[in-house]
Amino acid sequence: MSQAASGVEAALSAFREGSPVLIHDAADREGETDLVYPAGAVAPADVSRMRNDAGGLICVAFSDAVADAFGLPFLEDALDHDASAAHDLGYDERSSFSLPVNHRDTYTGITDEDRALTITELADAANDPDATDFAAEFRAPGHVHLLRAAPDLLADREGHTELGIALAEAAGLAPAVVVCEMLDDETNEALAPEDARAYADRYGFTYLEGSEIVEQLG
Repeated sequence: MSQAASGVEAALSAFREGSPVLIHDAADREGETDLVYPAGAVAPADVSRMRNDAGGLICVAFSDAVADAFGLPFLEDALDHDASAAHDLGYDERSSFSLPVNHRDTYTGITDEDRALTITELADAANDPDATDFAAEFRAPGHVHLLRAAPDLLADREGHTELGIALAEAAGLAPAVVVCEMLDDETNEALAPEDARAYADRYGFTYLEGSEIVEQLG
């Protein structure tokens, strides 16, 4: 078994157990490592880990089909402010951001308890999107940012959104994952890959390069 295959298999096993994996997209892309969870497994303690150990934006990524079923637009298409006219991203053609939401049973929506509830309810909805009245269950704006994957996943785009959804689908899970960028308090930049790998080793998590997922699942 190749190193890439063994890494992906370990990640799939971790996902099936509800554990996170660390994914570095590519040095010539964002150059960031995200802490990635299957959305249905996220508890308040996991939101706390993402806040404290990762430090980036906590987002739920959906497959394109699920986003379509929920009527979720790309945020840039829904905005008419001049600031949304052109993104000029250095690493991609467009942003995958959709709406930010809270579940309607949350209070402020920002606490670890509230965000975990929103995240797990989003995962439940993704299991059967056609049976979900999205507007009845969730409100926008909120504190959990939604991401919309490209229609053909890794054939279209190799961002953390698509890499995470590809893992979830290969693991037989709902096409909904939580991604959160890992940042460095000392450099004030993205956490370096070697430091992200050391974090993964310290806590017994799987670390993957995006290219490994593309090679095995793309």
